[in-house]
Amino acid sequence: MLCEAKHSAWAGRRGFLLASSAAAALVTMPAAAQVNVGAPSTLRNLVPAEELETAAVQQYAKMLSDAKAKKALASATHPQLIRLRRIASRLVPQTVQWNDRARQWNWEVNLLGSDQINAFCMPGGKIAFYTGILEQLQLTDDEAAMIMGHEMAHALREHARARIAKSQGTSTILSLGSRLLGLGQLGEMAASMGTQLLTLRFSRDDETEADLVGLELAARGGFNPQASVSLWQKMAAASGGAGGPGFLSTHPSGPDRIRQLQSNVPKVQELYLRARG
Repeated sequence: MLCEAKHSAWAGRRGFLLASSAAAALVTMPAAAQVNVGAPSTLRNLVPAEELETAAVQQYAKMLSDAKAKKALASATHPQLIRLRRIASRLVPQTVQWNDRARQWNWEVNLLGSDQINAFCMPGGKIAFYTGILEQLQLTDDEAAMIMGHEMAHALREHARARIAKSQGTSTILSLGSRLLGLGQLGEMAASMGTQLLTLRFSRDDETEADLVGLELAARGGFNPQASVSLWQKMAAASGGAGGPGFLSTHPSGPDRIRQLQSNVPKVQELYLRARG
């Protein structure tokens, strides 16, 4: 809950929608991917994308409604939200080459008033940042872009779909899938997972993919790839603080993570320079 002095800066209005299809149309033939993350997990194909994205949209809407009731949802004129949406407008056009479904997503960015160090992107392009991650880490635009790119990458690589498939078991999913009509039983299963999407723990491989894809997304958007290193150095310094669970519990920092990002920065440097003109 935001303090009384900040209430005037917040409103319950939902954030804008980034028209991803229109944004993607502005992109000419992109250079081939520079980071190597391999093919997405085939397990994700056992869970229909539409089902999980529908569940995510519903959960996201509920989260915004709850935040509005607590006067903790940023208004469209809030400077930090304007900043985040400006960053997103440069990243969204870069997403299609990582997942063609991104053309259909109504990308949305919102800011929640909370001291937690947290941010996420739900399936279908629903992004939220907490004020705590911006204020406590004193993020630059480049560093905020690295976080946003990382979270977008989880959605683009459809890590949540794969995690659900793994947790439910192949035989169960196939039997449900064979009877799928509309949302059906599988849709109900996905909807029940909606409440878990905010705290879903990804595997180490998922985190590595998100780091590298997010790094490239940000570089293509004209954000300095070196910021990925300074970001995780800040994360490491904050990991012993009182930021609460959130981002640091599901995205542990460490020297290996920083070294891996450092080794991949040169791969995307040319993309960054090209984007900067």
